[in-house]
Amino acid sequence: MEANFWHQIWADGHIAFHGSQAHSLLVEHLEKLQLAHNSRVFLPLCGKTRDIAWLLSQGYQVVGAELSEFAIIELFEELDITPHIVHAGEFKRYHASNIDILVGNIFAITPEDIGQVDAIYDRAALVALPADMRVLYSAHLVALSKGAAQLLITFEYCQQQLDGPPFSIAQPEILAHYAASYDIKRIVNRDVEGGLKGKVNAIETLWLLQKIRP
Repeated sequence: MEANFWHQIWADGHIAFHGSQAHSLLVEHLEKLQLAHNSRVFLPLCGKTRDIAWLLSQGYQVVGAELSEFAIIELFEELDITPHIVHAGEFKRYHASNIDILVGNIFAITPEDIGQVDAIYDRAALVALPADMRVLYSAHLVALSKGAAQLLITFEYCQQQLDGPPFSIAQPEILAHYAASYDIKRIVNRDVEGGLKGKVNAIETLWLLQKIRP
């Protein structure tokens, strides 16, 4: 899945995955991360999600990574915030009070680029990537965040009935990616109302990943 695929998705406005409000699972379960006020939450492949506005409204800092600059321009317009934009190596950094977004290839981001990460909220990154890239992404995310705790949302459905993204990811794969670094707990398991993309029965799952203590 090449970068041009995602650039075209945003350019064509094919963003049915973009919700009009903060995700209910985030709103209902963020407290399980036990974050202090002003903690810094990383949203990989963040797009222009309304989750960002909600996190800011709750007193958290947001750091994001996104391939599409178009999405980030719209994000700041919808937030009614004028960002300070600088070139930072391979990236453009969109920065304002309590929000810092790196526009570019997430696999090229280093811990120094992203800075402190207190927690990760992965609503649409792991599920957006094909299987071979998920292996690389999950390892990169752990290294990038130094094993910061995660809320992770996945879907499970018959992949033969519908092309991803979002892709179907079952529990064994979650364990394969993350069990070496995290204690993993399934928090919510629920049917997707109306089916995924209105086409196929699917289960949406929220996972809590917490760093294994020595």
